[in-house]
Amino acid sequence: MELTVYLAGQIHNVWRGEVQKKAEEKKIPLTFVAPQTNHDRSDQVGEVILGKQPRDVYKDDAASSINNLRTQVLMQKSDIVIALFGEKYKQWNTAMDASAAITMNKPTIIVRPESLIHPLKELSNKANVTVETVDQALDALAYIFE
Repeated sequence: MELTVYLAGQIHNVWRGEVQKKAEEKKIPLTFVAPQTNHDRSDQVGEVILGKQPRDVYKDDAASSINNLRTQVLMQKSDIVIALFGEKYKQWNTAMDASAAITMNKPTIIVRPESLIHPLKELSNKANVTVETVDQALDALAYIFE
């Protein structure tokens, strides 16, 4: 058995690559999918597909529609969602993706630092598992295969 894991969370560092590497080291049979991690591509995709937009608000709306389509398709095809919350960036997209996963009844693991316990308490309560590190999330996934 192999599981597909949607990796929700900020796109400003290489945390997804670290998760993939650790999963390989632990020999957990996982395939990973994610939102578009090329920030420029994500921001420009609306105009690339739909053409030049008259104002920035329309440019953002066009990109958002296409990014949301990608997220919905990949998340629906996933078996599990890991939503990583960090402290450095605003986490609106992560919260939206975690909430969508929970609404779709996708098994959801939230990874969040201790400093975000209070602001994420309701979301953590709805997730299947909440942990503080990626290693803990991977250990929870490895347990499925025991």
